[in-house]
Amino acid sequence: MLALLMTPAAFADNADYAVAFEQGHYSQAAEIAVQDETAETLALAARALLAHAMSGEVQPPAQLLGRAEAYARRALELDPAHVEGQLQLAIALSLKMRPLSTREARRTGQADAPRALAEAVLSVDPGNAYAHGLLAVWNVEVVRRGGPIGSAIMGASVREAREHYEQAVAARPGDASIHWQFARALAALNPKKYRDDIDAALAAAQVAPVSNALESTMSERCSRLQTALASLPSDEVERLAEEML
Repeated sequence: MLALLMTPAAFADNADYAVAFEQGHYSQAAEIAVQDETAETLALAARALLAHAMSGEVQPPAQLLGRAEAYARRALELDPAHVEGQLQLAIALSLKMRPLSTREARRTGQADAPRALAEAVLSVDPGNAYAHGLLAVWNVEVVRRGGPIGSAIMGASVREAREHYEQAVAARPGDASIHWQFARALAALNPKKYRDDIDAALAAAQVAPVSNALESTMSERCSRLQTALASLPSDEVERLAEEML
């Protein structure tokens, strides 16, 4: 559930969008983006709505995720290989399936879609930090929800998650979203077993620069999780991390 930060080139002709997004006016940013319907602007609109979704404290409304998904799919209709469109669609689908068990997700027929989309990005851009970050979280989430059998069926593992996280960090070491999402996913899986990994990722997220409303939200969540790790039993930390976005 990453890739909400796009490359600087994506803002070249969208200064108003950039200002609205960085100030946390996500609906306004989406409206600005779709005034000119291209693959890039539709991906920008999806990104804004997903940032809105990720800024909340609970599972995002289905209608909001549906709009983001529709914009991302429209972007890919215009340009099937559009990298940001693929990433934003992967995030939208990941968020939609977040409350589901592995079995329920598989019944949707889209359980593997986030991984497939991220891997499609990596096939043309092997160093894409956000595709690697998304795959890191995807692997951990599948292990958590599916257990040994479900993760074996889906081909997911914590080992593979770590590999993708390391590649994401190598590409963008100062990106808070990559560190935060990996830490949160591991804390929801097993905060005691993966404490060293969680602490390291949270520490890296906390020293990352904060330049917009979404990054500020992530920084605050890092502090909350760090406090929980220091003061709450493991089962309560797991529940908290599972609820956080």
